[in-house]
Amino acid sequence: MLQERRAHKDDLLRVLERPEVPLHNNGRESDIRGYGKVRQISGSSRSASGRRGRDTLASLKKTCRIRGLGKMLWLAALIRQRAAQESAARSAEAVPA
Repeated sequence: MLQERRAHKDDLLRVLERPEVPLHNNGRESDIRGYGKVRQISGSSRSASGRRGRDTLASLKKTCRIRGLGKMLWLAALIRQRAAQESAARSAEAVPA
């Protein structure tokens, strides 16, 4: 067992070079936990397109959570925001010079 650790010494000590890297993978495991639950409950998909759709939505969900830092706006709020921007742009265009 000690010989195996010596063989992987460089890999094991890499954390000293990169202290920002966690010593565990709990975050990654929790990232896929939701996907596993859905697959287990639904019994997976019946078709390749169903699996592709499920995978796409799971990927979008994770991307939004990671990039948006959990601060996603509701769809209604996004629609109101876009409408206000377009209204302001139209008002600016309508003002004669």
